Amino acid sequence: MSDKLVIVESPAKANTIKKFLGGNTKVVASMGHIRDLPKSKLGIDVEHDFEPEYINIRGKGDLIKSLKKDAKTAKKIYLATDPDREGEAIAWHLATILDEDKNKITRVTFNEITKNAVQKAIKESRDIDKNLVDAQQARRVLDRIVGYKISPVLWKKVKRGLSAGRVQSVAVKLIVDREEEIEKFIPEEYWNIFVELLDEKSKKEFEAYLYGKNGNKIELHSEEEVNKILKEIEKAKYIVKDIKNGEKKRTPAPPFTTSTMQQEASRKLNFTLKKTMSVAQTLYEGIKLNQGHTGLITYMRTDSTRISEEARTAAKKQIIKEYGEKYYENRYYKQNKDAQDAHEAIRPSHIELTPEDVKEFLTPEQYKLYRLIYNRFLASQMSAAIYDTMQVEIKAGEYDFKANGQSIKFQGFMALYVEGTDGKEEKEGEILPLLKTGEEVKKKKINPKQSFTEPPSRYTEASLVKALEEKGIGRPSTYSPIITTILDRYYVQKEQKQLIPTELGKVVNKLLIENFADIVNEEFTAEIENKFDEIADGNEKWKNIIKEFYKPFIKEVEKVEEELEHVSLEEEESDVICEKCGRKMVYRYGRFGKFLACPGFPECKNTKALVVTIDIPCPVCGGKVIEKKTKRGRKFYVCENNPDKCNFISWNKPKIGEKWNPEEETKKTKTKRKSTKKKSAKK
Repeated sequence: MSDKLVIVESPAKANTIKKFLGGNTKVVASMGHIRDLPKSKLGIDVEHDFEPEYINIRGKGDLIKSLKKDAKTAKKIYLATDPDREGEAIAWHLATILDEDKNKITRVTFNEITKNAVQKAIKESRDIDKNLVDAQQARRVLDRIVGYKISPVLWKKVKRGLSAGRVQSVAVKLIVDREEEIEKFIPEEYWNIFVELLDEKSKKEFEAYLYGKNGNKIELHSEEEVNKILKEIEKAKYIVKDIKNGEKKRTPAPPFTTSTMQQEASRKLNFTLKKTMSVAQTLYEGIKLNQGHTGLITYMRTDSTRISEEARTAAKKQIIKEYGEKYYENRYYKQNKDAQDAHEAIRPSHIELTPEDVKEFLTPEQYKLYRLIYNRFLASQMSAAIYDTMQVEIKAGEYDFKANGQSIKFQGFMALYVEGTDGKEEKEGEILPLLKTGEEVKKKKINPKQSFTEPPSRYTEASLVKALEEKGIGRPSTYSPIITTILDRYYVQKEQKQLIPTELGKVVNKLLIENFADIVNEEFTAEIENKFDEIADGNEKWKNIIKEFYKPFIKEVEKVEEELEHVSLEEEESDVICEKCGRKMVYRYGRFGKFLACPGFPECKNTKALVVTIDIPCPVCGGKVIEKKTKRGRKFYVCENNPDKCNFISWNKPKIGEKWNPEEETKKTKTKRKSTKKKSAKK
């Protein structure tokens, strides 16, 4: 018989906290959820106050028996599931299923798995927070209602196996909307005039750009305008008119929240959201070091940038030790207005355990993410970087040119960490020569440059998470599952990090917009999230929120089902004849995209893979080039005459007028294979 029974979610977490709880304490894992709504039906009694019909998850019978047996023999039961709403709900389900005296069961939470945090949590155990449980129940029930009521409409009208979701459908809509913006975008021409100049004293060259005319800013939109200016400045002298010297500070980014960690891991480590969260989970739950299982980071599902005073003190000590006092600055960061602030920011649990100290115990992925989290946190408490800046105005006749330069004076936090960007990396700027007002600099070369405005960028996983967070859609725990789902359903595909809607995604999005406008409405979805927060704060009853949502929603569903009863989505007809029955085949959508199918199904079940040709001729023989995909989904290009009459095959899309070198292609393929083998060997 044990005095204390501690139930956590995973065996790794159990191993880590065992060493902190000596004496007669048993630590066991629930292996995540033990109860949930049934998959075979709605599982919500809409006629009786929306009572959920929870059942034990299949395959967990033996585990539940074992947990009940341990609970019977324990004097006190501590439910130590994750410190968020979902963890609170799991604790509530455990308490329900164990069916022990309420005074015997208590709830403990810790934001980091350290000896102090765990022992303090045990001393300060509390009752299960029913408000947090209800907020999670509200999300689960509402999402189940949306999914189970709308998905059958998609099955009837598009294809079986599809799903609609309260948040996933909004995410798809954002991606489809962005793609439409790109397709409708009309590029506009613009020009810049750059001039290479020489300071004869220092013999240093530098570049300036045309800014204006007689003090007024000008914009150039045609070659004619440019040529006119080039004529006017052809023989002009370049005189230094004004010099401004200054100083610029760059401050560090805050420590990570869930979304900023996902964004930065995507930019810097090329991790998917799913991979980032999976690796972060292992770092939080504990890694086997020399001193035993040790949790390396704080809880990884958070929207807060707050850190404890204890962590602040530890950071100060480490920064001064490694870099010196002038590199330290005590910083506090403003919270996002929608942040729940239930936990600290993501930070190292033990600042003394540097990434290099624990590298030998970590997988390459764990090391990379731990180093990112560690450096970001430490940098967040460091001094600003300081730049010396210089702006020079140069007159060429009536025309105004500018040259900007900067040099780093003090690295500050940049000695350790610089935040990534979604676009082009920020240029540091060139160092300009020491010039004087009134002196002449010599023109070396004028470089007019034609450019065109570019359409908005497609979303990446990182930028989509940023957009969802800014719009108040979803919460830290939901971003990864949302993107995983829309990729798995083939509503969206990923090419070179970019998220591109598939034809299937566009069809489903159109159907939802036309028939369930609220479900794909960004403001409506964000408002629902706010209501969940109100439930968690004890200001709303969860069943009232569901009732308020359900009545108009179910009327809309019934109306749509009636309207669409005799409507079938038009199938795009191809010019391919079914060789089995003679009908013209139609385009349909499957798990792996578009394919050809006979419209005579089920009498005729003939299907064909879709041959996609591109509008660029084969660079070898002039034939059609076919776009294909490997089993892993990577595109490659092959001539329709390959292999009989033509040997063209390439990973790269051919370009008009570009010659193809088979030897170079073979080298690239071999290099790619070697790289893949090395990665596999490391794994």
